[in-house]
Amino acid sequence: MRSVRQFLLGVWEFVVGDDWRTALGVVIGLAVTALIADANISAWWVMPIAVLALLAISIRRAVRSSRAS
Repeated sequence: MRSVRQFLLGVWEFVVGDDWRTALGVVIGLAVTALIADANISAWWVMPIAVLALLAISIRRAVRSSRAS
């Protein structure tokens, strides 16, 4: 049972890493993509926009924290 727990914690660390907000944003982006695709609309454009937005938010947060230090 301990090895299963360690495996799950390793997967969590790999997926979430240091920033749970970015991981949540990716999950939301995938959900929006699925919803749009389910409506038979081309949804290829959702994830690139989501990734760019998440990158901008992450960089802005990093700059703010480095200026505060």
